[in-house]
Amino acid sequence: MEPVNPAALAFIAFLLLQRGAELVLARRNTRALLARGAVEHGASHYPLIVMLHAAWLLAICAGGWSRPVDPVWLAVFAVLQLGRLWVLASLGPRWTTRIIVLDEPLVRRGPYRWIAHPNYAVVVAEIAVAPLVLGLWPVAVVFSVLNAAVLAIRIRAEAGALAGLR
Repeated sequence: MEPVNPAALAFIAFLLLQRGAELVLARRNTRALLARGAVEHGASHYPLIVMLHAAWLLAICAGGWSRPVDPVWLAVFAVLQLGRLWVLASLGPRWTTRIIVLDEPLVRRGPYRWIAHPNYAVVVAEIAVAPLVLGLWPVAVVFSVLNAAVLAIRIRAEAGALAGLR
């Protein structure tokens, strides 16, 4: 049995705590948006997203606890977290993990001024980079491919839901 790497465990703990906190925030925002009259779209594919992200985290946990932490990939991951925070701050109470549409203009501040789906761009990069922090390149490749398939469904559903607001 390989020895536990405390740095790898700290990184994994960060991922788990971050994703858990985001789910709490997303649920709170979703409830508030629905209470304001927002409508959910694309709910049928949401379980795929949940399963993908849960399996990704499990793969990192299972394979990464004893691995060395690559400082270069960790730095790239840290930069991605700045992008994540920028997205969260830009969307504020409208950020959620679901497609929840308010009959209000779309957010056009922050990274949304330049890119249609900055949150997805950050997530795509994180799904590849987080496993690479721990040298888990097969996890990065497999889940990047799976994520691309799920995002194709998700972005199509979101574009349809938002078409009337553009």
